[in-house]
Amino acid sequence: MANQPYHNTGRLSRFIVRQDRVRIPVWIISLSVLSFMVAMAFTDLYPTGLERQTIAETMKNPAMAAMVGKGYGLDDYTNGAMMAHQMLLLTAMAVGIMSILLVTRHTRADEEDGRIEMIRSLPAGRLANLYATIAVSFGTNALIAIIMGFGLYALGIESMDLEGSLIYGAALGATGIFFSAITALFAQLTESARGTIGYSITVLLLSYLIRAIGDVSNETLSWFSPLGWVLGSEVYVNNYWWPIILTIGAAIILVALSLYLNAIRDLEAGFIPAKPGRKYASSFLKSPLGFALRLQRTGLIAWAVGMFILGASYGSVLGDLESFFTKNEMMAELLTPVKGYSLTEQFLTMLMSVIAMICTIPPLMAMLKLKGEEKKNHTEHLLSRAVSRTRLMGSYLIISVIGGFLMIALADIGLWTVGNSVMDEGIAFGTIFSAAMVYLPAMWIMIGIAVLFTGFAPKLSGLTWLYLTYSILVVYLGGMLQFPEWMAKLTPFGHIPKLPVEVMDFMKVSMLTIIAILLLAAGFLGYNKRDIRG
Repeated sequence: MANQPYHNTGRLSRFIVRQDRVRIPVWIISLSVLSFMVAMAFTDLYPTGLERQTIAETMKNPAMAAMVGKGYGLDDYTNGAMMAHQMLLLTAMAVGIMSILLVTRHTRADEEDGRIEMIRSLPAGRLANLYATIAVSFGTNALIAIIMGFGLYALGIESMDLEGSLIYGAALGATGIFFSAITALFAQLTESARGTIGYSITVLLLSYLIRAIGDVSNETLSWFSPLGWVLGSEVYVNNYWWPIILTIGAAIILVALSLYLNAIRDLEAGFIPAKPGRKYASSFLKSPLGFALRLQRTGLIAWAVGMFILGASYGSVLGDLESFFTKNEMMAELLTPVKGYSLTEQFLTMLMSVIAMICTIPPLMAMLKLKGEEKKNHTEHLLSRAVSRTRLMGSYLIISVIGGFLMIALADIGLWTVGNSVMDEGIAFGTIFSAAMVYLPAMWIMIGIAVLFTGFAPKLSGLTWLYLTYSILVVYLGGMLQFPEWMAKLTPFGHIPKLPVEVMDFMKVSMLTIIAILLLAAGFLGYNKRDIRG
């Protein structure tokens, strides 16, 4: 029976669900509750049509189109149209990340750790594990679609009818299904879980950037992005089903290709060959710092390129902002100009906070890589030699801190270079640079939290990502949803002065730096005291 390619797929599916019995419900509940809260908040914040139209005018500028997607129904900005415009793309990105992590964990990661070999030694078909993983991921996204669709309709909000709500949920589910298929494909092409996640996240980011450029300059370009497809469903406005069908159809083709490649390749092999490398290691590579950097080199380079492109994409819309702000009467009433600063410079403060939090992701990944190496019993080989724990953790810390600086610097350079090329009166590089670099202490605190968890409770290190997600939520959406000010103050990003509009607060920045140093010191102390466990 094991010769049948899909034999025991059902058992493996149940086994995967058992393994992720906590992760999957947490993702589903978090995404659903957040969406329901935002939908209800919109009705309280903008109860009248006049207030919604005022917000619609603010959303017509190119920068907002690049960030949250092209708006539909802006001439009649109902609660449903507002919900789809401002939340669908953000939630779809989160669903895509969830799907990428889920599929990678049960395909290439299990294969890399030798678990697939053990499964194949049992009466299980050659394609059973991949098929079971795809089935669970598709089922999870289908469940999100159902809960989100019927849940939004059950709120009883005007203009959020049943069909529109179902399409909203289906758009999220289709996005997750598509990126599940993309990840399954890269799991066959690459030879490591790191490569699978890296390529899949790259496709996700490219989809976002292509859609952003298309929504601002050329609508046709947006249709080369799967995220552009789902936004093209025009939820709560025209309610088109065919973009959802298109997305799922493309995913099915990718799944068929993935299953074919999985059937013809050798176990633990990939179709993208790894370079053989040098015959003799350099002196730098023989050091813990050089070795740690080599492990993360490809990922850091990919993130660096992505951050530069992200900054450039935001810079490309700066040329249209000033004329939009000055010619729009509603915006003129809504925004109070700050003496001595252009409206574009004021808008930069929000952009910098978003860019800084996104740029925090790569350094956190670099620091938490140490926990991943420990989990695989790799650090034992290093610590059995003349390498201290302080030197080992310090190597990852150096990469994390320098990497964080480079990420935000590259995003800053991309923003300034492209922004000044499209603006009549450019902004000085020093202005943009200082507005970006002031966020470094907040980034250091996030790194310090990762070090603290690695030192004392590596199993809880995932809370670092939860805290960063909270930071993005309250800082990015806090103003729009009118969250209490104290919620933003619970994150270090909420204490950073918004340069150049606000005055530099050296006391706050110094205190944040001191807190970061204390967290780092505590983390190093805990790492030197605790047992190393695989």
